[in-house]
Amino acid sequence: MSTALVLARAGRRVRVWSRDPAERTTSAVAGALWWPYRIDPVERVGPWSLRSLRRYEGWAERPDETGVRMVEGVHEGVRLAGLGAWAGEVAGLRETGEGLAARLPLIDMPVHLAWLRGELAASGVEVERREVRSLDEATAVAGVVVNCTGLGARELVPDVSLRPVRGQLVVVENPGVRTWFTAADEASDATTYFFPQPAGRLLLGGTAQEDDWSLDPDPAVAEGIVRRCAAVRPEIAGARVVEHRVGLRPARPAVRIEREVDGAGRLLVHNYGHGGAGVTVAWGCAEEAAGLVAG
Repeated sequence: MSTALVLARAGRRVRVWSRDPAERTTSAVAGALWWPYRIDPVERVGPWSLRSLRRYEGWAERPDETGVRMVEGVHEGVRLAGLGAWAGEVAGLRETGEGLAARLPLIDMPVHLAWLRGELAASGVEVERREVRSLDEATAVAGVVVNCTGLGARELVPDVSLRPVRGQLVVVENPGVRTWFTAADEASDATTYFFPQPAGRLLLGGTAQEDDWSLDPDPAVAEGIVRRCAAVRPEIAGARVVEHRVGLRPARPAVRIEREVDGAGRLLVHNYGHGGAGVTVAWGCAEEAAGLVAG
């Protein structure tokens, strides 16, 4: 939707085909803290991320409408020296005894996706529920096709370098946590994070299980998530569980933003493989893909 919106606002006539409604996609499951995570190439991720950050900072002035808020938190164990040049462009990023503290965009994805859908409608963009078996179905009806199919590109392109990285979350009633927290364990597929959201909810995570296609919540994994988060904030241990979520991050050795022209002169632009940082780089990648459309 971000790519479609950039194209529409540039004066293009745009139609979106999507197999699933937005609320049933991986994006709707995301914890959605702005931060470059599990994504390459490093030298391009920084500029993409900063272009997105500037948009989120503006939208955070209307949180009820856009779902975007600026929230304080800590990345445990992270140091400035381990980050790229982009970190110098993030206001207020600072080292503490725990790690790296910051005030970053935190996005309520169901609200944000609904807002994006409204922005598309206001720009005259039709969103059609349609499943395709081949990108040829799209190139047959449009002179330019932008492929933003995420993990679906594995079959559609096809691109076997795309792999799922399973993420599981637990949503609980917020016992009073107002700041976010993350801690990554490089030696395992378990991570620890919690993100406060509106309506009294707290998102707990998580996992990074490579090549796991299961969308079914694992009770044992959920218990481990709650236990790890409660070790940081003990009040989480007694919080009532509201929901379990599972999503598959579309991981690839590097994001693919690339153009192809077929024998009939039709243009295909790829924009997929964003791993665990789709929200973080969404608008930078959308702008670059739109630039490739413009040629």
